[in-house]
Order: sequence, then C-alpha cells, then structure tokens
Amino acid sequence: MPQTQENTPQYSVVVNDEEQYSIWPATREIPHGWRDEGTTGTKEECLAHIDRTWTDMRPLSLRMAMGDA
Repeated sequence: MPQTQENTPQYSVVVNDEEQYSIWPATREIPHGWRDEGTTGTKEECLAHIDRTWTDMRPLSLRMAMGDA
C-alpha cells in the first residue's frame, strides 16, 4: 500500500563531532554524540541533502591531521 505524505516517516539529518552525517527518525531522541544538523524530511530528501553536503568523507580528525580542515 503506498504511503501518503501524512504517514510518510520523517527523518532528521544528524552530524557527529567528526562531521560525519546520518539520518535519524525525527520522532526519536537523537543519540548521544550526535546533533541535529537542521534538515528534516523524507528519507530520500534527507539522503539527497547529505549527498550534496557531505563531500569529504574523511573524519574531521583526519582532515585536521592532514592540514585540510
């Protein structure tokens, strides 16, 4: 059965201290070590946002060690 917009699960884009991105169900408390990035939407919308935003997959600590941060 197709989902309508009313019952489509919503997600939040979250980011950790290493500037790694993920999605998390918007109705659940964000786990320790992660923070809300400010984007919410469907799973596909959030993943598309991450795809556009997270262009350097290296953790922040590695980028800093390499002098690229």
